[in-house]
Amino acid sequence: MGLMDQIKGAALNQFIEVIEWLDDSKDTFLYRFPVAGQEIKNGAQLIVRESQAAVFVFEGQIADVFTPGKYTIDGGNTPILTKLGAWKYGFNSPFKSEVYFVNTKQFTDMKWGTSNPIMLRDADFGIVRLRAFGAYSLRISDPATFIKEIAGTNAHFQSEDIDGQLKRAIVTEFSDALGELKVPALDLAAQYKEIGEAIRGKINQEFSTWGLEVTKFFVENISLPPEVEEAMDKRAQMGALGDAQRYMQFQAADALRDAAQNEGGGAGLGAGLGAGFAVGGQMANVFGQQQQGGGGGGQAQAATVPCPSCGKQNQPAAKFCADCGAKMEVAQVPCVKCGAMLREGAKFCSECGSTQEKAKCSKCQAELAPGAKFCPECGTKTEAA
Repeated sequence: MGLMDQIKGAALNQFIEVIEWLDDSKDTFLYRFPVAGQEIKNGAQLIVRESQAAVFVFEGQIADVFTPGKYTIDGGNTPILTKLGAWKYGFNSPFKSEVYFVNTKQFTDMKWGTSNPIMLRDADFGIVRLRAFGAYSLRISDPATFIKEIAGTNAHFQSEDIDGQLKRAIVTEFSDALGELKVPALDLAAQYKEIGEAIRGKINQEFSTWGLEVTKFFVENISLPPEVEEAMDKRAQMGALGDAQRYMQFQAADALRDAAQNEGGGAGLGAGLGAGFAVGGQMANVFGQQQQGGGGGGQAQAATVPCPSCGKQNQPAAKFCADCGAKMEVAQVPCVKCGAMLREGAKFCSECGSTQEKAKCSKCQAELAPGAKFCPECGTKTEAA
């Protein structure tokens, strides 16, 4: 060693060593301070800033964790010296220790997503395959546990070093929570916030064993397979069309407009009208079969039967009224005059309007059957004879 090196070394030994870390990155979880020969001078200054924690490791074991503040390692007010035991050279000589700075801030906008679809049983669609993605915020809640379980002796630990493991753990907990919640696929979008909070609680049960905590968990999207979404769009489109007759008129109007713009003249007009009426007619038939009540045209009305109690139109096979709940199965009897079938108890015929009160014998007052010429009780001749 030259003379200048000896002078520089002596000068360095006279200065108080300062141990601190200024983080200029956005994704560093842990940083090991480069102590020369791992020797820390007695009287060194330790500066721990907000959103940091300093962890001293002595002889392979975690000796102490320092929270934000300024410390002087002099054997008097530093907790670490009470845990390291006796020194071979006393407090006037340097001691060997590793110093790790742990970033305790929140790491935001960390992404997660399902690499493969999640198979679930849904009340509306049966078995469905769902995909999901979102973001979450993470922080180191226990620096000592994080070093023991995750970082180890890594001198520079970043988010990318654990990103894959975190995503796999999140997707596992997400799949489990989604299966337990049993929320219908069509109602998932309305409960993203509630689902996120429920999943965050389950994730933190696992992450706490690593010294980590998920502070925020966001579900951005849960989607069905493209073919299922396409079928849902078609179903919504059919519902949005409304009245089939108006749709047919709309199609015809479009055909007229296109034909007017067509240079072919009359041929284009005829083809356009034919296409418009054909498509509209097909749609009218489909909607006419599906509609119930009074909004579907003559065929839909003829295919329904009125409730005997409230008169609401119901499907022919209905056993109970959809409006009042009354029983639809009512006995029918023929009209006393025209023979049309009427519900039992009707006072007038819905076809000919004649009263349904049965005639009585003028002598014994016994009820007479429709068209009877003689009384079945006393044999008196009736007015119908």
